[in-house]
Amino acid sequence: MEKTGPSHETQPLTSPKETSDCKEGDCPENGLLVKSAKPTLELTEDTSQGVGDKGATSPISNGFSGGQSPSPCNATGGSGGTPSATPAPMTTTTTSILCVMDTQQQLVGERETWSKKVDFLLSVIGYAVDLGNVWRFPYICYQNGGGAFLLPYTIMAVFGGIPLFYMELALGQYHRNGCISIWRKICPIFKGIGYAICIIAFYIASYYNTIMAWALYYLVSSFTDELPWTSCANPWNTDNCTNYFSNTSIVWTTNSTSPAEEFYTRHVLQVHRSRGLDDLGGISWQLTLCLLFIFTIVYFSIWKGVKTSGKVVWVTATFPYVILLILLIRGATLPGAWRGVIYYLKPDWPKLLATQVWVDAAAQIFFSLGPGFGVLLAFASYNKFHNNCFKDALVTSAVNCMTSFVSGFVIFTVLGYMAEKRKQEVSEVAKDTGPSLLFITYAEAIANMPASTFFAIIFFLMLITLGLDSTFAGLEGVVTAVLDEFPHIWSKRRELFVLAFMVTCFMGALSTLTFGGAYVVKLFEEYATGPSLIAVVFIESIAVSWFYGISQFCKDVKEMLGFSPGWFWRICWVAISPVFLLFIICSFLSSPPALRLFDYDYPYWTMVLGYCIGTSSFICIPAYMVYRLVSTPGTLKERILKSITPETATEIPFGDIRLNAV
Repeated sequence: MEKTGPSHETQPLTSPKETSDCKEGDCPENGLLVKSAKPTLELTEDTSQGVGDKGATSPISNGFSGGQSPSPCNATGGSGGTPSATPAPMTTTTTSILCVMDTQQQLVGERETWSKKVDFLLSVIGYAVDLGNVWRFPYICYQNGGGAFLLPYTIMAVFGGIPLFYMELALGQYHRNGCISIWRKICPIFKGIGYAICIIAFYIASYYNTIMAWALYYLVSSFTDELPWTSCANPWNTDNCTNYFSNTSIVWTTNSTSPAEEFYTRHVLQVHRSRGLDDLGGISWQLTLCLLFIFTIVYFSIWKGVKTSGKVVWVTATFPYVILLILLIRGATLPGAWRGVIYYLKPDWPKLLATQVWVDAAAQIFFSLGPGFGVLLAFASYNKFHNNCFKDALVTSAVNCMTSFVSGFVIFTVLGYMAEKRKQEVSEVAKDTGPSLLFITYAEAIANMPASTFFAIIFFLMLITLGLDSTFAGLEGVVTAVLDEFPHIWSKRRELFVLAFMVTCFMGALSTLTFGGAYVVKLFEEYATGPSLIAVVFIESIAVSWFYGISQFCKDVKEMLGFSPGWFWRICWVAISPVFLLFIICSFLSSPPALRLFDYDYPYWTMVLGYCIGTSSFICIPAYMVYRLVSTPGTLKERILKSITPETATEIPFGDIRLNAV
């Protein structure tokens, strides 16, 4: 439902002379000026027309409250001062809104902001560029037509991914709240979206960090003269281990396994000690220590807020690009590298007629840019009000897409080298997807390069840093949401809350540290988080564009940036982006992927389990809608109107004065 109403333009409620004559801290409180370190201006309009007011003559449609002197909180002026000499009548709704805002301002104080603009940009780039850019994009690209895949990928980015990315940055920067409390300022009935996002973030933290623990284990194992996955003479190796690099006369067969594969499956993961998801086996103490170290780094990076994490990302967001450049140069000089590049980019135009190619392109750009995780809302909420988030969206999206494209050359030059050595086709070497492409195929190629120890160390350091800044972002999204929603409990106890959240995520990750933990990681990635997250973002885009109203949203953007979004962005937000998300959802539901990892075929009950886990987060949205309608007084029509009307004021900076508009 699009909201229309009176203009945002306001008239000064006190003359400059009157304001200047008022001594600091002694101003009479008329409901417009509030005592604080910096004067604040409460902007209201006539609330006698508010929704649900029995004496109303006409309902308001945009949630703006009226311009009158509100009665003070607790019958006193402003925040507990002396009563106003001539209090004006006001509604209970406006009184409660102003009192809540004043209480929150006292509790929270001035909102933290980024130390520098570049801190924000690096944080967003570090969040968007993650492990998936290194392995998922190259694999999906060559699997779906090579160079031809770049066409649907670009189309999906322009019409789906980037508009959603821009929308979340603008929402977070304007309303300056996390993913839970922001809905009070947009459309309260959809507040369950915020809770769903927090649950999804918890699930992701419970398995995503385990992949970094694997990389850390490889990193520690790399500090040797000879990498342990170059030989078949280790206790974990089997008779099928074939080291064709050391002996060119050895023939690679279908039963052959490389030293790198056995190191990954039998030594790091130890999957041979698990029968599947129904028998995960014991917990690997080595991986547990690695994961504990990862969470320790994460805690001390985000415990103080964005001013701390904004400095850490100077390393974690830039270091991967240095390593990618080194590995790209090294890969390009390997024999057979050209075979991998040709296989990566050779267009297969007929594949563009397949629906699955477009589904993969849409899913890849969505998960690559990452709208819907609550991270962009949180990061943008610490921006200055007039920051050009439009330019930020374009720059960071372009950097993300280019990183994915360049990563393909890094991976496929090495795969071409592997194919040359094995005397196989590139398609046979690159048949693995997911982490296996990094921890088996790429690790094996590195092990057989000159200066293998050096390249192994920098490669796994790159994987860890790629994962860390994405983890910083994901967890910061939850922390910001909870602190904004419950400032009276956690605003002064951020460090304690972050510690409790880290411990909870670590405990939730224990199942991924078992001998069958790799099966759990695959299940969570494919079923428990992906589909539910897309569904949540679909509902979010509908709530903003259709209920809050695209006109109101564009007015907000113009208030921040000085210009209103053009018709292209409006059409994308209202129609194209929701259709983009609905397309992915329907495609997944119509043909859910059949999971297989190593030699293990996932039974049917595991798919049901995955759907149940995913539903446990999405169910927050309809559950909160029911709760909201039941707990709101009035007739059904009044309940609905109240539930879709913004209820909390949004502070809008205006010089040294902050205007408050709902």
